[in-house]
Amino acid sequence: MKIVFMGTSAFAVPSLCALADSQYELGAVLTRPDRPAGRGLRPRPSAVKQAAIELRLPLLQPERIGSQEGRRALEQISPDLSVVVAYGQILPPEVLGIPPLGNINLHASLLPKYRGAAPLQRALMAGERQTGVTTLWMSEGLDEGDIIFQQALLIGEDETYGMLHDRLAQTGAQLLLETLDSIQRGNAPRRPQLPSLASYAPPIKPKEARISWSQSAAEIHNLVRALNPAPGAFCLWRGRRLKVWRVEKALRREGIPGEIVEFTPRGPLVASGRGGVILTEVQPEGRRRISGSEFVRGYRPRAGEAVE
Repeated sequence: MKIVFMGTSAFAVPSLCALADSQYELGAVLTRPDRPAGRGLRPRPSAVKQAAIELRLPLLQPERIGSQEGRRALEQISPDLSVVVAYGQILPPEVLGIPPLGNINLHASLLPKYRGAAPLQRALMAGERQTGVTTLWMSEGLDEGDIIFQQALLIGEDETYGMLHDRLAQTGAQLLLETLDSIQRGNAPRRPQLPSLASYAPPIKPKEARISWSQSAAEIHNLVRALNPAPGAFCLWRGRRLKVWRVEKALRREGIPGEIVEFTPRGPLVASGRGGVILTEVQPEGRRRISGSEFVRGYRPRAGEAVE
């Protein structure tokens, strides 16, 4: 069975490595073109491109998969099946129709919950205790195809987006291989999704990263871990941006939301709408990450001072 793999982000790399080490023929790897990044805005290859080069796999980077260039490339490869993992583009009908065995996708949620671009971050922000990965037959709708297999995972109380991302990427790679084995045997299931149970996970907007101290300690805790390591939750302190990478929930004493009410060995305690949070890892604007206790010693915040 000849497979074409489409992926871009780091989430797709374990799946690509698993395929490269499997019995299946990888006809080509498709990833998005290099994009400007960093302070110098130099073109930066995707994580999948870097992995494909290291694995010495044939690589293509069409600007749009639905363009004439993209379709022609796929037709020349003549794959039996396409595998899509965090590619970042929607496959149009004319592309979906090329592989005779169809197209499968690995998605980082237990569909139909959290369809869309940011399922892990949205699950963490919502305080979910469980998530997982799903393989599905691709359709024209966004993450609406029939489910093949699913694997659930519990979410740790303090687990960050980065930690959960890496765990699910490895779990997803194994689930993908099980899915391909099932397709090759001819007994891969098709379980339609229930639209009534669907929810959506749109990309994180920049304004969502700002902490609202009127929220509960639990909500702030969930936001901080959902945005660690990117893009990072933040607030304003003395007129400058203060990124907040880790917090601990705490009982609130006196103080209005956003006020530093006391200092603990782990960092300053800030009052919230319900309870309070200890800032245990922060990053002042233009500086490196530091612990909450280092922040207190080095920057000398005052009790009664507000963070916004």
